[in-house]
Amino acid sequence: MKTFKISYFTLMLMAALAGLAGCKKTFDKEPEQVLDVANMYRDVYDADAAIIGLYGKFMNLADRYVILNELRGDMLNYTDNADMYLRQISSHNVTADNPYANPRPFYELILNCNDVLKNFLIMKQDNKMKEAEFNQRYSDVGALRSFLYLQLGIHYGKVPYVTSALETVDDIKKSSNFPMLEFDVLIDSLISFTEALPFKDPYPSGTTLNINTDGYQTAKFFVNKKCLLGDLYLWKGDYTAAATKYREVMETSTSGTQGARYYMQYKLGWNGSAEDHYITYSRAGDATTLVWEPQWRHMFQRGQDNGFDYEWIWVLPFDSKFQPDNSLVKLFSPVGGNYLVKPSKQAMDYWNNTPQRPVSGQTGFLPYDARGIFTWREIGGQPVVMKYLYNYINYSTNTALNPLQKNGKWFLYRQTHLHLRFAEAANRAGKHKIAYALFNSGFAAAFPPPSGVTDVTLYHNTLWEPYPFNFDARNSGGTGVPYYRSDWYRNLGIRGRANVQNYTITGTDSLLQIEDGLVQEGALENGFEGTRWADLLRVARRRNDPSFLADKVYQKLLKDGTPGAAETRARLMDKANWYLPFKL
Repeated sequence: MKTFKISYFTLMLMAALAGLAGCKKTFDKEPEQVLDVANMYRDVYDADAAIIGLYGKFMNLADRYVILNELRGDMLNYTDNADMYLRQISSHNVTADNPYANPRPFYELILNCNDVLKNFLIMKQDNKMKEAEFNQRYSDVGALRSFLYLQLGIHYGKVPYVTSALETVDDIKKSSNFPMLEFDVLIDSLISFTEALPFKDPYPSGTTLNINTDGYQTAKFFVNKKCLLGDLYLWKGDYTAAATKYREVMETSTSGTQGARYYMQYKLGWNGSAEDHYITYSRAGDATTLVWEPQWRHMFQRGQDNGFDYEWIWVLPFDSKFQPDNSLVKLFSPVGGNYLVKPSKQAMDYWNNTPQRPVSGQTGFLPYDARGIFTWREIGGQPVVMKYLYNYINYSTNTALNPLQKNGKWFLYRQTHLHLRFAEAANRAGKHKIAYALFNSGFAAAFPPPSGVTDVTLYHNTLWEPYPFNFDARNSGGTGVPYYRSDWYRNLGIRGRANVQNYTITGTDSLLQIEDGLVQEGALENGFEGTRWADLLRVARRRNDPSFLADKVYQKLLKDGTPGAAETRARLMDKANWYLPFKL
């Protein structure tokens, strides 16, 4: 008899869901560690339990996700504590028996998704879920499966695309019905399936999978289907379609009363409050007065308040009260962890060579990007990636807040990912200045009125462009006539918020220069958040230029004194070596 394994975290969250269901109880007896499938699909609360079970299992992939997406790139390298398999990943010399390169954990979860999708269809047929309930839940599970397949395509290049509810992963190997799909064909299949999903918004407020439980707001737990579709179209090279999906997410809160949420959520706006995530100083230009609380660093520590909500799109919590354990503390931390990976010298140079903005009335400027100070630091003389550790390590003492409570978060998508990817799509669609505005100082700065002009009707906007490239950031100031406070007037730009100088564009070939700048900004802003290898690979594939990827990895290994740097570069100049060996 087929069974479905669930974690303690899953059981606790399902119990909370049951409590919110009024007199209807999801479970009539004490939860067990293994549930009989025949008793799992009776009603919508059982459907919710199945979904939470999938995401509980998904959390076991957190360290693998970070290792494959960051250690293969140019910003993360292994420590002396790392085994030979992590060293292989970093140097792109991976053997088929490397456990980090094993696709089986992805396929185990994919087969769980397939089984849930099959049973949801049966539930719909048997009227055990209302149509709206079915549409929301079926779409969520389908999108999670598409996300997993996108990861497989990125790392393996060619994989079997299985949508059947098989018993075990070994059944994939036994069957001739699952040919290996090339990455481009896989992308087409994923777009076709994901576009056909009947519901593409987050779970609505008030539904049983959008609740507050044990201090967590579950709305951010689930994959954002429009961001996923944007990413799929970006990989395909359909840039207007990608930008359209991203723009829909950027406009999440452009409705109702104009206030902080309206102007800030996913718009990279300011509010003049603790909800802002600036790089700022108590005394401008004085490096000793860098604000640690509650500005840019705080987004990686803060609880689920408004500031968290405005920034984060998809994030999952590790809590010491639940399983699974926080694998990212084990991966990154020298305090209570195994300290297996560290920032590369190349990554440090990225921040150290990016100057801040000059301060009015002062000469000179701070020659480094302060985001680096918050992203990594030395603990016990060793460089440590800090983004995943701020809920575990006290940033002022470098000691564990509570050695027995390894709390933290798995960061999967936030508004700067969204803006950089929209900008990447816009740039390739020929909207170079719009792309430049988004990752530099915002729309108002990129489209200013002439000096002395107060009527900004024709400025601070791109309203002559078709959707999704028509932005309105008009702000007439206190005395401007006519008066404007348009939807995007608070947009800061990524580098504007980070207090660093605008990226320099020279000459007329702005497309490639802006694309280079976007890749660089992805390192500075989103370093170690699981996007780096995908960014390098996508641009190298698009340009048909292996050196774009190979040179960056080479510089990482060379600067860190890693043996075989030249050999690694030579391997990466062959596109076949961009992908891991596929062995189930």
